[in-house]
Amino acid sequence: MTELSLHRGVSIHRIGAMILRYWYLLMSSWPRLLELLYWPALQVITWGFLQLYIAENANFFARAGGTLIGAVILWDILFRGQLGFSISFLEEMWARNIGNLMMSPLKPIEFLLSLMIMSMIRLAIGVIPMTLLALFLFHFNVYALGLPLIAFFCNLIFTSWAVGIFVSGLVLRNGLGAESIVWTLMFAIMPLACVYYPVSVLPGWLQYVAWSLPPTYVFEGMRALLIEQTFRTDLMLRALAVNAVLLVASFGAFLALLRSAKKHGSLLSSGE
Repeated sequence: MTELSLHRGVSIHRIGAMILRYWYLLMSSWPRLLELLYWPALQVITWGFLQLYIAENANFFARAGGTLIGAVILWDILFRGQLGFSISFLEEMWARNIGNLMMSPLKPIEFLLSLMIMSMIRLAIGVIPMTLLALFLFHFNVYALGLPLIAFFCNLIFTSWAVGIFVSGLVLRNGLGAESIVWTLMFAIMPLACVYYPVSVLPGWLQYVAWSLPPTYVFEGMRALLIEQTFRTDLMLRALAVNAVLLVASFGAFLALLRSAKKHGSLLSSGE
């Protein structure tokens, strides 16, 4: 039976096998599932009640209704998308299996595609219950955003993949001693992405840095939609363009770091 392949010999069967492997790992451990549900639920409940309090005491937040809890949900899409990608990668590092995978017929692009799909699965498990909690507890329906939500989601998930690919390459080259970057890099981006406040509050020189990050356009677009009832298509197109550059650059960096890891024997000592 001929193996089903995509362009240039990318095998759907191999990608599917990797996804199935990560799915079995996820389903075999209830703590893994609990972690996916626990933190998003805790965030939306905490910030949701905070927004209720602020809305009762400030006319602006009452008028802007939902900007805080909306930002929490969109931030979690960005953060959980990257974490879902990176955790699946780290599973291979922890099991000292990355060297075996890289010496198998599995191509790097197939490996990365399987991690991307698995990040979507992990994200759905955590974020969908989070959005339902926001709806039932705080009457905020993120799905009511309609088509703009698709633009927000796509740009955020593209950014999360770009970051996930890059940090995975760093861990691949430097071993688990660099694992902490998986958990911390996105939080370093958070202040510049202007998740909870507009770009205008930043110093002038720092605004240029903020506008170089795709999530900044998304969160500015979310506030424009909720406060001004205006969908900023221009912001989404700019975010998409920056994301395209970041994805290409991150994939190139991953391949370069993979070659370096092979050259220096890091794959064989990936668990250290």
